[in-house]
Amino acid sequence: MKIVFSSLSGYGHAYPLLPLALAAQKVGHDVIYATGERFHPLLLGLGFRTVPAGMPIREAFGTVLAEADGKTGEVTWQEWLEPAVRVFSELIPRRFAADLLPVLRAERPDLVVYQAGNPGAGLAAHSLGIPAVCHSHARAEAVDRGDRSQQRGMELLRTVAAEIGVELPEGQHLLGDRYLDIYPPTLQETSFLNHPERVALRPVPFSESGELPEIVLAERKRPLVYLTLGTVVGTAPALRAAMDGLSALDVEVLVAAGPNISVAEFGVLPGNVHLERWVPQAELLPLVDLAVHHGGSGATLGAAGAGVPQLFLPVGFDGFLNAGAVSAAGAGRRLLPEGAERGEDLRRADVVSAAAVTEAAGGLLTDSDARQAAKAIAEEIATMPSPTEVAARLPEFC
Repeated sequence: MKIVFSSLSGYGHAYPLLPLALAAQKVGHDVIYATGERFHPLLLGLGFRTVPAGMPIREAFGTVLAEADGKTGEVTWQEWLEPAVRVFSELIPRRFAADLLPVLRAERPDLVVYQAGNPGAGLAAHSLGIPAVCHSHARAEAVDRGDRSQQRGMELLRTVAAEIGVELPEGQHLLGDRYLDIYPPTLQETSFLNHPERVALRPVPFSESGELPEIVLAERKRPLVYLTLGTVVGTAPALRAAMDGLSALDVEVLVAAGPNISVAEFGVLPGNVHLERWVPQAELLPLVDLAVHHGGSGATLGAAGAGVPQLFLPVGFDGFLNAGAVSAAGAGRRLLPEGAERGEDLRRADVVSAAAVTEAAGGLLTDSDARQAAKAIAEEIATMPSPTEVAARLPEFC
C-alpha cells in the first residue's frame, strides 16, 4: 500500500508522526513524506521518499504580521494569538493543498496520513477522493464550548476547502476523518474521548540518535533534572532564570538550550548545571528524576510515558493545556509566567522567578504522590495500541 504522510516543518509537528511512519514502512508499505525541505535530510536518512510541500511556520507568521524577515521572536505572545488562527487555518493549509494536489494526482496513494496541524494535506486528499487519516500532535481543546478562535479557524478552513471543491462536514472534528489520538485518556480533553473519529495510538517519543551527555551515564549520588524550553518559545532570560532556580537544589541539572538560543551567552554556570545545545530527548527522559519544560507535547508525552514527574513553565501554544492536564492528574505542577493574569508581555526576562522554580522543583522531587501518579499515567500509555499495531490497521481506513 502506498501512503503519503504529511506534517508541518517543525519538530513538534513532524516528530510525533515518525513512529507510525516508520512502523508503516517496516510492515512493507511504500511511504512518501511530504513536508518542508529542512526535514528532508532526516527523512531521507530514515529511508522515506520525500516531496517538498508547504511553507515554514515562521515565514507564514511573517506574512501575516507584514514583517518581511518574519522575525516572530520579536513579537509578544499576545500579538501571536490572532495571527496564529490565520497561519494555521488559512495560509499554511492553502499552500499545502496547492503543493500536494499535483503530487497526489501523480502518485495516487491509497491513503494520506496528515498531522492535525496540517489540514491542508487532508483537504488535498479529500479533493481527489483519496482516503485520509488525521494524526494528532497535541491535546484536543474542548470541542463543545464554542471557543471563538476555534470557530474562526474553522470558518477560514471552510473557505480554503471550498476553493478546491471540498465541503467540510458539520459536527465532526476538523475534516471528519479518523483521528489517531496520541493522548492517554487521563490527559485528554474529556469531551473528546467519545468522539467516533478517535482511534487511540500510543505516543512513542522520537528524537534523532546521538550520544547522551556524560553526566547522564555517570554514577550519580543525587537526582538528575532535565530542563528545556523547547525549539520555539524558549528565551535565554527565561532559561537562565530556570537554571538559577534548579541549581540551588542538591541535584544535577541537564539543560537543552534548543536551536534558537546560543549556549555561549550564558557564561560561567554553577558546577551542577550541564548545558547542551541538543540532547537525544527520547533516550534521556527515562533516565531523569524530574522534567522541567515549556509544556510542548513532545516533552509532555515523553516524560509521561517514562513515568517522570513534570514541572511546567508554559508560555504559549498548547503548553497551558498540557500543564493543566498533568497537574490535574497529580503528576506535576505548573508555574504561570509573571504577569500572565494581567495580560503582560510573557517574553520578559523574569518569566518565572528562580525562587519559584526552586520551591516547586524541590517539592516535586520529594513528592511520592506525584511520582506514583506519573507512574500510573505511564502504565496507561503502555496499554495503548502501539504504532506497529496501528500500522497494521491502516488498510482498514482506506
